[in-house]
Amino acid sequence: MIKQLPISLQGARKSELRTQFAALCYRVRKGDVQVLLITSRGSQRWIVPKGWPMDAMTPADSAAQEAWEEAGVRGASDGRCLGVFSYSKETVASGDLPCLVMVFAVRVERLSKEYPEAGQRKRKWMSRKKAAKRVDEPELARILQDFDPRD
Repeated sequence: MIKQLPISLQGARKSELRTQFAALCYRVRKGDVQVLLITSRGSQRWIVPKGWPMDAMTPADSAAQEAWEEAGVRGASDGRCLGVFSYSKETVASGDLPCLVMVFAVRVERLSKEYPEAGQRKRKWMSRKKAAKRVDEPELARILQDFDPRD
């Protein structure tokens, strides 16, 4: 069993914490697992597609929808949460907003050239190890490094 790292509320009270859903988009090529990272729109940091809960959608379906909107991914999730990570979302209106993100694996069936946020982000396939080094959040890095859909 993979040990989950502690979550940081970044000084916020539990009532101030917001929940998001993320997609760990992956494929298996020649026996190697590759993950798709995208850049954030503002700082161009490497991240996974993520967003707010969507009405009438499961968390896994919301994650898959974010994968489509932010990365052009067409694929599906088996619905199992791989883990959680925390980060602080920068907002103009209310400053930093502490977020807890549930991560769902999304097997990539197809990548589209045209999608809602095309042109706003870069996307790149990389090994789990390289992806873990590129993201800023240590909990997400651990999820990426330990992920193996073949298990």
